[in-house]
Amino acid sequence: MNRLLLFSLLVAACQSGTSPQPITAVTRSTDTLPVRNAAFDASYQYIHVFVALCDNDNQGIVPVPKAIGNGQDPDKNLYWGCGNGIRTYFKNSKEWTLVRKYRMDSLRLERLIFRHVQQPYYLVADAYDGRYIRQCTVDFLNSCAGLIKDTVQVKDRTLGINGNARLLAYIGHDGLMDFNLQERFVNTDSICRDAIILACISRDYFSPHLVATRARPLVWTTGLMCPEAYTLHDALSSYVRNESVENVRGSAAKAYAKYQRCSEKAAQGLLVSGWR
Repeated sequence: MNRLLLFSLLVAACQSGTSPQPITAVTRSTDTLPVRNAAFDASYQYIHVFVALCDNDNQGIVPVPKAIGNGQDPDKNLYWGCGNGIRTYFKNSKEWTLVRKYRMDSLRLERLIFRHVQQPYYLVADAYDGRYIRQCTVDFLNSCAGLIKDTVQVKDRTLGINGNARLLAYIGHDGLMDFNLQERFVNTDSICRDAIILACISRDYFSPHLVATRARPLVWTTGLMCPEAYTLHDALSSYVRNESVENVRGSAAKAYAKYQRCSEKAAQGLLVSGWR
């Protein structure tokens, strides 16, 4: 699909006043969240990516083409199986090796586990059914606060995910434009994690919730954007090399400018770090 057309559709989607269809809540009480301090392999660092699949029917967006806007079909979804979706883009990357792919449950339709080819990092990415964008957002914020901590097994190695990860990332439509969250995401373990939030106007909408998590916003947005995988990929290229926050943001902006064919100055204004 022509990138200019796709971006125009996504901008229209973010500007839509359309209300999503009502979805049965699956939000879990923090009393029942899997706070697991089980030992995991500390010789590696971990990145956990939460992807809310694009969903024409269940998100407050102007519909994108039907084939890429089915939030129950990760294989063709704009943010997952398409060429610039998380699964396809990272699978084709020379920097990451896919070590495991499997279906999770009715909430998270697929999980991918990648290992970096040079640096001691694993990346775990979860594709949330688009109708559960609210739960995806809540799980992301709970993980930023350390309220969810979990592990996953890859052969004989135990990996840290959710609040056991060093960096948490959210990819998708900014659902906070459509719904309010009553939950409080208060950090209780004094660990300051890193966060990347690639969604429209994410700094404004996520700030009130992120501040109590004590997470450090490495990259988030001041305006409308297309949250495809190249922006996250290149930000992580700098991050896993322990480069500065400014370099992480700069790498994200360069990738965005290249793929969206906009000026790097415009991309730098869109993708920002830190608080106001």
